[in-house]
Amino acid sequence: MAQSKNDTIKPTEVWPDKQGNHIQAHGGGIIKVGSNYYWYGEERKKGLDTNYRYVSCYTSKDLVNWTFKNDVQIAKPDSVLVHWVIERPKVYYNKQTKKYVMYMHVDGGVKDPVTGKIAGGYAYARVGVATSNKPTGPFKLIKTFRPLGHESRDIGQFIDDDGTAYLVFEDRPFGFRIAKLSDDYLNVEKEMSLIPAHMEGGAIVHYKGLYYAIGSALTGWSPNPNKYATALSLSGPWSDFKDIAPPETNTYGAQSTMLIKIVGTKQTTVIFMGDIWKPKTQWDSRYLWMPLEIGEDKLWLPKPQPWTLDVKTGEAQVIPNGK
Repeated sequence: MAQSKNDTIKPTEVWPDKQGNHIQAHGGGIIKVGSNYYWYGEERKKGLDTNYRYVSCYTSKDLVNWTFKNDVQIAKPDSVLVHWVIERPKVYYNKQTKKYVMYMHVDGGVKDPVTGKIAGGYAYARVGVATSNKPTGPFKLIKTFRPLGHESRDIGQFIDDDGTAYLVFEDRPFGFRIAKLSDDYLNVEKEMSLIPAHMEGGAIVHYKGLYYAIGSALTGWSPNPNKYATALSLSGPWSDFKDIAPPETNTYGAQSTMLIKIVGTKQTTVIFMGDIWKPKTQWDSRYLWMPLEIGEDKLWLPKPQPWTLDVKTGEAQVIPNGK
């Protein structure tokens, strides 16, 4: 049953799409093309064909009311993969090639084709790249690789104010890497910096001349205190990491996945986009979106409360006590 138009974002609650179903776009990313926003994420609903992995696509004009478009079906890219996963899909629109380019974390155990032995866990540690002529797909997986030869697990997406596209990826032996994409977005071209902190869920925003990078500690499904660092340039140097919320709250149970900057006619709002994971009932995993308190080298995630957003003016208004 279709839902009536909603004006309020309610973090931590079930978020129904216009068809009345809880949005399944976990570990996701958002792009804006024209007047439309597209939200891509991990499809976690029940009853999926286990021979494939799925990326969902939703569209909206106001970031509040979302319409489900379709699921992108991804076949296993490598015969040596076992117990494989696709996580944190992020899509970029390339204005030159007019292609939509999807990056995703592809991982799982790796089976030795000669001995049959399996290197378990996240041994594959690659990114996958898929392309489409339309934002809603179909997307074709064209390759998997290790960016600049490094292991890559959690990935994040950043598009700077000048339109340059970057990939953030977690390189387990070394830390948190930020790298520039090639002109066609099909390759990782240049490393901007390595932040020697072992963090995942990486996200970046450029706000009033300063770059803010956030991430979470490596605690699997369990939440932890997410932290942020700042720099005048993506090449650093980066500051020490500080808490984005009271550490005892473990980021209110959420893990970062993206920072969304809304530049309106009256103000600019930066939104923290996070996931509240429920590993045993993944289809019921929730979202924590909140407007951040940001500026002058400080970033703070307020306590989750219902709030409204006007994407035209850029104004966000928290509703005290949810009233």
